[in-house]
Amino acid sequence: MARRYDPDRRQRIIDAAIAVVGERGIAGLSHRAVAAAADVPLGSTTYHFASLDELLIAALRQVNGVCLAEFAHWADGIDPAVPLAEEVARLIEDTLAGDRSRMELEYELYLAALRHEAVRPIAAECLEEMVRLLGRRIGDARTARAVVAFTDGLVLQHLLTGQPFDPTTVRAGLAGVLG
Repeated sequence: MARRYDPDRRQRIIDAAIAVVGERGIAGLSHRAVAAAADVPLGSTTYHFASLDELLIAALRQVNGVCLAEFAHWADGIDPAVPLAEEVARLIEDTLAGDRSRMELEYELYLAALRHEAVRPIAAECLEEMVRLLGRRIGDARTARAVVAFTDGLVLQHLLTGQPFDPTTVRAGLAGVLG
C-alpha cells in the first residue's frame, strides 16, 4: 500500500489535541482521542508525538503563540499618559469579555505544567515573554513581573468563581501592588 502524502497531518493532530483538551480537559487527552478527532490513524499520533507530553508541549506552544500575540498587541498599545492600573484593568476586562471556553483551554494547558514536568519550561517561557514584552514597554521588569502575576491570578480567580468583573477593584488593587 502506498503511503499517503499528508503534509498537514502533524498540524491537524495538534489542532485536534487542543480541541480534545477544550472539550474533555487534560484528563481526556489520549493518543486515541486525538487520532479520532484528527481523523488520522492512531499510529500517526504516536509517529509525530511519541508521548502525550510531546503532544501537550506542541499544543501549549500553539496556544501560547496566540496568547502572546494578543498580549504584545495590548502592550504595544499602552498609552504612557494613562495610569498603568487603568491599562491593566482594560486588558483584564477585554480578556474576561472574550471567549470563556478559550480562556479555560489556555489555563487548562498552562496548568498542565503542574503535573507534567516536561511542559513546565513552555509555560515558563510564556510568562517570561509576557514580562519581557511589558517590561520593554513600561521600562521596569520588576513591575512587569508583578503586573503579569496580578493579571494572571485575577483572570484565573474570575474563571474559577464566576464573579462579575469590577474594574474599580482591579484598579485599586493594582495601584496597591504598584505602590
